[in-house]
Amino acid sequence: MKTILVVDDEPKIVKLVRDYLERAGFAVQVAGDGRSALLKARAEKPDLIILDLGLPHMDGLDVTRELRKLSNIPILILTARSEESDKLIGLELGADDYITKPFSPKELVARVRVAFRRMEAYSMASAELIRAADLTLDVPRMRVMAQDREIDELTPTEFTLVATLARSPGRIFARAQLLDALHGVAFESYERAIDAHVKNIRHKIEINPSDPRYILTVYGIGYKFTDR
Repeated sequence: MKTILVVDDEPKIVKLVRDYLERAGFAVQVAGDGRSALLKARAEKPDLIILDLGLPHMDGLDVTRELRKLSNIPILILTARSEESDKLIGLELGADDYITKPFSPKELVARVRVAFRRMEAYSMASAELIRAADLTLDVPRMRVMAQDREIDELTPTEFTLVATLARSPGRIFARAQLLDALHGVAFESYERAIDAHVKNIRHKIEINPSDPRYILTVYGIGYKFTDR
């Protein structure tokens, strides 16, 4: 049974989310503030974290930053509709997805299931290696080799993006197509989330993120993996 840590200081939201997740077959732990969340994440090692950004004592962005120092556990952030900049910052810090308040509990459960399906797909993959340019992607281990550098800190979402692009060097992907590749279902998602993920990936795999050689921007459309 997968364990999910729900971090929110609103008891009604915690109860609602907990009820729906438990009905869906997940074990649920809860924390009401950022510091408690970090302690539980370190001690209990949940499989996924649902994290509100507006937390007391330590906000969700700081929690995300600290969590990413510990592991690549999937993080789904909860935000208010007015917090557009916080959505992007959260994704750039390494969150995998976001959902805005007020939200549909059924959509939340669906996004959690998608995150787990993505992880399971890689763990069950055969010894697939993707080679593009001078990158080698080890699919089952979600690791990237760039020449003599081993890069293993990509989150599942980031690895999925790189793998999608690298499987078709030179092909231009619109942001909507990349969102489809991430979610596998028709979520109404914020296309600029792709920009945030790509920015994060470039900081991890590029020697010079401001002059990328692997994931290239196609202005007005989306992105492609270099075919050189």
